[in-house]
Amino acid sequence: MRIATWNVNSIKQRVGHLVAFLDEAKPDVVCLQELKCQDEGFPRAEIEAAGYAVETLGQKAYNGVALLVRAPLTLSEVRRGLPGDETDEQARYIEALVSGDDVKPVRVASIYLPNGNPVDSPKYPYKLGFLERLRRHARTLLEREEAVVLAGDYNVIPEPEDAADPAAWVSDALFLPQTRAAFRALLAEGFTEALRTCDPKPGLYTFWDYQAGCWPRNQGIRIDHVLLSPQAADWLVSASVQKHLRGLEKPSDHVPVTVELI
Repeated sequence: MRIATWNVNSIKQRVGHLVAFLDEAKPDVVCLQELKCQDEGFPRAEIEAAGYAVETLGQKAYNGVALLVRAPLTLSEVRRGLPGDETDEQARYIEALVSGDDVKPVRVASIYLPNGNPVDSPKYPYKLGFLERLRRHARTLLEREEAVVLAGDYNVIPEPEDAADPAAWVSDALFLPQTRAAFRALLAEGFTEALRTCDPKPGLYTFWDYQAGCWPRNQGIRIDHVLLSPQAADWLVSASVQKHLRGLEKPSDHVPVTVELI
């Protein structure tokens, strides 16, 4: 099973790039983030025409996550929203069971973690609270002893080698010690970070800001991650970054991360 995660930074602006990626890479499952549209505004017809079923959790102008599966796979047991805070109205989490004939079922979540900046505003406590809620929910998923994939834009730079210029990020919510510690606590529940397991070398990035020539100078950071439960990690074959998509005309500032499971 091929599972990709991609922050498309506006699905309406990037639907052409997405359809081309679906045709080129033929992922079985796609986790999308930052749709920036409500459910009824999602370009469902174009995605279904490409052979994919769709489940979304949208929000006007901001956030938004989706799961796509390629036929004949199906999505069931869909959960919209991360449990733990009934007052949270931000569209940042969608989860479903992916299954099909002759395919081992996998529970997949598309996650768009808060940015958290500025750190002296309520946005940073919300980010840390979201990470803690995710850790608690992930623990309940692990208790089921099934294959689980938590994929998305985590807005976390785990280690200095995950940034071209770590010093530029020391005061940023993406790289603060509390942020990185919360991410490590999630991993410590029993998850494997797929990309680093397969490719530990530095210089592996998934995001390049639109400003200051970050893309041509390769001033990137790695903030898009795929976490695997022990059952899913046992099936891990490969993980890769589709960096070339950042060079498209009017691209997203993120590129896909794709993992292959047996």
